[in-house]
Amino acid sequence: MAFVPMGLEASFFDVLDRHRAFLLASLSRGVGEPPSQGTRLASRFEDSVGLQMVSHCTTRKIKSDSPKSVQKFALILKILSMIYKLVQSNTYATKRDIYYTNRQLFGNQTVVDSIIDDISSMLKVPRWSLHILSTSKGLIAGNLRYMEEDGTRVNCSYGASAIAVPSNVHGIQNLITDAKFLLIVEKDATFQRLLDDNFCSKMSPCIMVTGKGVPDLNTRLLVKKLWDLFHIPAFTLVDADPHGIEIMCIYKYGSMSMSFDAHNLTVPAIRWLGLLPSDIKRLNVPKDSLIPLTKRDHMKLESILKRPYLNCQPFWRREMEMMANSKMKAEIQALTSLSSDYLSRVYLPNKLKFGGWI
Repeated sequence: MAFVPMGLEASFFDVLDRHRAFLLASLSRGVGEPPSQGTRLASRFEDSVGLQMVSHCTTRKIKSDSPKSVQKFALILKILSMIYKLVQSNTYATKRDIYYTNRQLFGNQTVVDSIIDDISSMLKVPRWSLHILSTSKGLIAGNLRYMEEDGTRVNCSYGASAIAVPSNVHGIQNLITDAKFLLIVEKDATFQRLLDDNFCSKMSPCIMVTGKGVPDLNTRLLVKKLWDLFHIPAFTLVDADPHGIEIMCIYKYGSMSMSFDAHNLTVPAIRWLGLLPSDIKRLNVPKDSLIPLTKRDHMKLESILKRPYLNCQPFWRREMEMMANSKMKAEIQALTSLSSDYLSRVYLPNKLKFGGWI
């Protein structure tokens, strides 16, 4: 039978404290993960940062005198002029705001999104430096207080409800926490279940964040900000499937599309807490709670296994190979087959107490 800690005695967080000491020692020595030998198209992998854009990557030329690109050129100038006005007036706008200034001109939201990313990459500045914000979809809860740019004070520990991640993460200040760890949860449903089970209260002090699936820019910025300020251990709780692993990789190593801003978005110190494919076998999760891998899942898994950062993650590789060999995946909700509150009462406390992360 699994050991369940009764209360948060002083020794409960010993493993987390030792892990944090190791992380701080690595930072002071300037040491990250073991070096990787791989590279990818327009990016390179650096263990202390993640995927970064390289200077000799493929470029795209847009000419004002070319019939094929004259419209794109005009749209870039239009958005640059709007950015100039925002910066001059020290005001902010969302990408959605920019699109709705002239929907007929832009056609659709993806055109605006692509141009803004191109401008950010071209000027080599983060998006908030252009005074363009994204609409947040992420949530945060737990032992954290901060003040927003307009002076509003926020306490994330009040009540059983979560706080929306701010649209201007760069503008929040006076962040205060006593948290021992940060838990990044893949799905909103799991996040809400942990809130309903009072996980933050039982495991206090801690912070929980969810990007509700693939994380938006603001959620990634917040996770990075919390790491930079507090250097507390950060863990991911994702489904034991290729999609969940992909989301974890975005938080930890970044994405190709945002590789030009990797320094502001990635947290290579993040560890995989669960759900591990090996946990499925170890806990004897019923087979009827598992889901067969689809052809698309196999393709995604093979793609991740070829990425450069997997060269320095042998334990990750082993878990993914175990998943591929079993041809099965599992959602976090599969743990409810063991008991309705197994995740918050047994699984996570034991993982955190005994160092069950990789």
